[in-house]
Amino acid sequence: MRTPTVMIVGLVLCPCGLLLTLTGTLAPSWRQVSLIPDQPMDVVWEQGIWDICRERQSTHDRLCGQADELGYFDQVPVRVAQGLMPSSLVVTVVGFVVASLGVRCWQREPRHLVAGAAGLVLLLSGLMSLVPSSWYTQELWAVPAPPGSMLSIGYSLVLSYLGSCMEILGGLALTLSFHHCCKEHRVPKLPPTPATEAGLCSSRAYSNPWDVLADEQDGQHRGSSPPCDSDL
Repeated sequence: MRTPTVMIVGLVLCPCGLLLTLTGTLAPSWRQVSLIPDQPMDVVWEQGIWDICRERQSTHDRLCGQADELGYFDQVPVRVAQGLMPSSLVVTVVGFVVASLGVRCWQREPRHLVAGAAGLVLLLSGLMSLVPSSWYTQELWAVPAPPGSMLSIGYSLVLSYLGSCMEILGGLALTLSFHHCCKEHRVPKLPPTPATEAGLCSSRAYSNPWDVLADEQDGQHRGSSPPCDSDL
């Protein structure tokens, strides 16, 4: 049996989403602060959910571990992202392991129920990373920054968005496996065909009419079917 297309799509999108979400979680560039007063024109602050880096674009000198003088890490969107983004990574890994058990890799047929459950887990992980990314974008200009500076979205936030969408799409693709599981349970059992009954009847052979009568009497006592006309 060939592996269903929805399972292949799910197994391709989910690792890609995991990689993008991991990069967005660790890289300190959710927001870029430029044109900072009392600073050189080419100085840019890159703020993530774990660290703040200062980079001078003319010389490409980068120094991380800057002091949080404005209370950036105390803001609610940043704190929520610190909690949900790592949790989303853990849930994604669990969902991918469950999906590997459900998809046909070393067995003859896929386990549609297991693959569908893995899709729900991956869908949840995508939502867990999408919520902090959306909230941070909504509050991008409300989070404290130096007065008069220019704010812009960093690449880490974009990668987190893309990774979340890939995980959601991969989870939805695997969730479609429930359709195949329900279809298997709805398949009706076909009644025996005349050809099958004829095959059962033709398996008996009688040499004379007295054997037919004797077999008919035995069948009435045992509850079995009487001999067929073709046996005569």
